Amino acid sequence: MEIKPIAYIHTDFKKKFGIPRQAGRIPELTGRIVFEPEFRNPEALRGITDFSHLWLIFDFSASHRENWLPTVRPPRLGGNTRIGVFASRSPFRPNPIGLSCVKLESIEHGELLVSGVDLLDNTPILDIKPYLPYADCHPEASGSYGEVLKNYHLEVVFPEQLRSVIPEEKQKAVLACLADDPRPSYQDNSDRIYSMQFAEFDIHFKVTQNQLEVIGIDILLR
Repeated sequence: MEIKPIAYIHTDFKKKFGIPRQAGRIPELTGRIVFEPEFRNPEALRGITDFSHLWLIFDFSASHRENWLPTVRPPRLGGNTRIGVFASRSPFRPNPIGLSCVKLESIEHGELLVSGVDLLDNTPILDIKPYLPYADCHPEASGSYGEVLKNYHLEVVFPEQLRSVIPEEKQKAVLACLADDPRPSYQDNSDRIYSMQFAEFDIHFKVTQNQLEVIGIDILLR
């Protein structure tokens, strides 16, 4: 079986740290899907704007391993509890394929602008399918451990002199990513300084109890 990317998505995340744990969790995060020349055919997108949301089937390209394990340790369970890989959304799978639901914002020059993304920059897109509310949404469904911290957020202290370094149109997305707590759940060291890369910025912060404080920003070389 041969599968090849039909497109690549471009986002503000150059590294995995800080990427939301689920699609749609931070609506302000956007991505641009650029099709490979072979699939850059306007006819392939006919009717797509009739749908508000899309499923992206993608390759966990930064998580390839030669071997797979039958159990994984979800970060949201503290990093110690093991569950079956097929009861998880871990990228470390026999076939490293992911599934994300995003909102279709617009089509520009044959490229799809989407929001609510949770993908690393330059992630290969293997397929795109429309989201069907009547078929894909099940309000009665149970979410196991994924429900535990569904509404969990940190209070973010972001001094104005630091926030002003970031373009205004990206500030809401940055604040939302920080409030979502990028740290692994098992890390709770108030003295530790973390760094989250977003676009051309490296944002340094500390977390004390339920408060995240931004303490510095470096501008990365482009």
